[in-house]
Amino acid sequence: MNRRNLLKKTASAAALTMTGPLASHLEAATANAGTAPVLKGNIKHSVSRWCYGSIPLEELCQAAKDLGIQSIELTGPKEWAVMKPYGITSAMGQADSWSDGIGLPNFFNNPKNHDKLVAGFEQLIPQAKAAGVTNLICFSGNRNGLSDYQGLLNCQQGLKRILPTAEKAGVTLTMELLSSRDSHPDYQCDNVEWGAVLCEMVGSENFKLLYDIFHMQSMTGDHIRNIRRYGKYISHYHTGGMPGRHEIDETQEIYYPAIVRALVATGYKGYIGQEFIPTPKDKAGMIESLRKSIQICDV
Repeated sequence: MNRRNLLKKTASAAALTMTGPLASHLEAATANAGTAPVLKGNIKHSVSRWCYGSIPLEELCQAAKDLGIQSIELTGPKEWAVMKPYGITSAMGQADSWSDGIGLPNFFNNPKNHDKLVAGFEQLIPQAKAAGVTNLICFSGNRNGLSDYQGLLNCQQGLKRILPTAEKAGVTLTMELLSSRDSHPDYQCDNVEWGAVLCEMVGSENFKLLYDIFHMQSMTGDHIRNIRRYGKYISHYHTGGMPGRHEIDETQEIYYPAIVRALVATGYKGYIGQEFIPTPKDKAGMIESLRKSIQICDV
């Protein structure tokens, strides 16, 4: 799935001079923008491929390696083969493509999709295991008139068909939480409570949630309390500046250092994936935005 086709085009954000606590945090983290950062190692870092689609994958792999980033996510088996020589994994894998009719708005909450989804994951899960990829993304699909309860039942039914394969392979299917108020109207898995209930209904450690901080800011906010309360159901996190999904600096309303500190305090050992659209359009500027975001989240 090409994430660029799933998100609305966003306007360019104006560049602002950073001041205040976030600027101090960033200044303390690195004294020289031209040098590779020294990371603390309390959180593992990843970057979403679709946000840097204009940069050839091999160049992005080298840049990620230079920045201490261990993963380029939302990548599929064809890309994993390119990434492997650089020692870069995919913290959140996906299929190279899905059958006709399958996509983010049309997924597990529609029983008509289950046969195609099971066939697709039966092929993808062994590929992920062979590549050392332990998380694969999935979605609820749009409501299309479904009640929350019926959507839960339909997702449970479909997921239980594929989870024995996932459990055997040591791969976690991870359903993304997305905003139905803005980016993905009518999407059903749009709040962490609904997702947590589905996790309980499925009853497997190999099914969890992807908590997208940008999307959940649009829905409810309350991230630190959500992390503390529902962290056991979450296998991955995404960033993004609100509004606009641009840089996670002081041009936006979320203070990421506090969120990541709360995440680390829970004992979380996974990745945080940078999924913001860089304002610069040149390669050097895009990579510099990525470097700064890693420093902001390196608590």
